[in-house]
Amino acid sequence: MGGVLLTNGWDTSERALAIERFQLDSPGFEACHHAAYPAWERGAISAQAYLDATVFNQPRSFSHDEFFAFIIAQSKILPDSGLGTLKELAASNKYMLGAFNNEARETNKYRFETFGLFKYFKVALSSCYLGLRKPDAPMYQAALEILGRPAERILFIDDRIENVNGALNAGMHAIQFVGEKKLRSDLASLGVL
Repeated sequence: MGGVLLTNGWDTSERALAIERFQLDSPGFEACHHAAYPAWERGAISAQAYLDATVFNQPRSFSHDEFFAFIIAQSKILPDSGLGTLKELAASNKYMLGAFNNEARETNKYRFETFGLFKYFKVALSSCYLGLRKPDAPMYQAALEILGRPAERILFIDDRIENVNGALNAGMHAIQFVGEKKLRSDLASLGVL
């Protein structure tokens, strides 16, 4: 979802805004983030535990709720989003559409509900529920096992080349998303649109 339909939500640029807004020590926060975020994204720790490890590891003049509200407010529809194409494909009922994302449980729930994404996907395979993350090979293997489809029947779309390469290595077809116009062209060349 992030980088294709919506902003990545809690990526480098969004964290930079938080560092400025909440006057955090950038190197210290980033070091703590990189240590704790993979566990949060895999569902191994809660948002509270992530915030305790990264922000509230010292006294603050703001609350957990204020900081988390800032995090979720960073989720927006991507300016050159693939959302229009997703809606068109969902309306066609020709394909089983699924979300395959790295996302923490709390932000995943917020993003699906706020942007009404459940209505477009037949399946949602999120790192927070699988305990695995892209681009690690076990994440793709788990998706293939859950879907029960051969890899060559799956088309994977992602903005990050390392995730696209992970899908290709798993035997899937894959497209790197760089904007909706290019996505539509790529899908048309594959006979999907």
